[in-house]
Amino acid sequence: MTVKIFDTPDVQNFLKTIAGFDQTGGNDRAKQIVHRLVSDLFKLIDDFNVTEEEYWAAVNLLNALGNQTQFGLLSPGLGFDHFLDMRQDAIDAEAKRTGGTPRTIEGPLYVAGAPEEEGFARMDDGQDNDGETMWLTGQVRDVDGQPVKGAKVEIWHANSKGGYSFFDETQSEYNLRRTIYTDAQGRYTARSIIPSGYGVPEGAPTDVVLKSLGRHGERPAHIHYFVSAPGHQHLTTQINLAGDPYTFDDFAFATREELVVPANKIDDKNTIAQRELDGPFSEVVFDIELNKTEAAELQTRHARPRAKENEADQASQLAGTAKV
Repeated sequence: MTVKIFDTPDVQNFLKTIAGFDQTGGNDRAKQIVHRLVSDLFKLIDDFNVTEEEYWAAVNLLNALGNQTQFGLLSPGLGFDHFLDMRQDAIDAEAKRTGGTPRTIEGPLYVAGAPEEEGFARMDDGQDNDGETMWLTGQVRDVDGQPVKGAKVEIWHANSKGGYSFFDETQSEYNLRRTIYTDAQGRYTARSIIPSGYGVPEGAPTDVVLKSLGRHGERPAHIHYFVSAPGHQHLTTQINLAGDPYTFDDFAFATREELVVPANKIDDKNTIAQRELDGPFSEVVFDIELNKTEAAELQTRHARPRAKENEADQASQLAGTAKV
């Protein structure tokens, strides 16, 4: 079929009407973006001769993604999250903000309001019988190698079955989620369990999209971080545990060579006794380097919808009022 109508005056004028170019109200930036988005989709339909059956199947899939709140899962799977990181890396490079621990994607499973501790925290609730004990530790430094005291290190990860608390109702509240403020040497330490990787739900809309591309939906074992401190650029990152079969084949494209960290087996009895543990464990060491900045907007994470974040903000404001 050779019929194409995208470049005709009727369609081009129609696109301007759709985007509200003939209306005085609304948002000019929204109009420009919608015009570009709908134009690109109209041209795609024309160029690929998309049938009505294919179009409505896509609409049905979008409805399913929204109904199951999976847009946040499909977004990294289609590379949008990593592309945004690539752009931010380029922005930093242009501004000569170089060095520091690499960023990588946040993912959709952060929950605000995790318990806060100084220097050390136990992250697991002791209920995961399949969980292998993990000793997670590291030092936060600036790009000059100086320890950053009081840095806020937020950590969250999955359990031994790949599930995250809050989203997995079998887990206790804030299981495997903690905020740790670094000590005078910039160190943080957490006792937890080695996380498992996970896959997108079989047959779910995200799985349907990925399989249509001949791709899997598996993630390797990984641990998420937010790290912030006054006078330093906020860092969103995660480490992947070395040796996982999907470490370098992550459907979410979050793996960076510098962020692959080994989990070293420790069976020395003296070390076990010093850590007050019951038996052998795995130690994961992840040191973090923060860039310096005076720009306030770079010292906080970007805004996006996050579970319980509004509640946590309100609680923080109330606490501040009570102290006054």
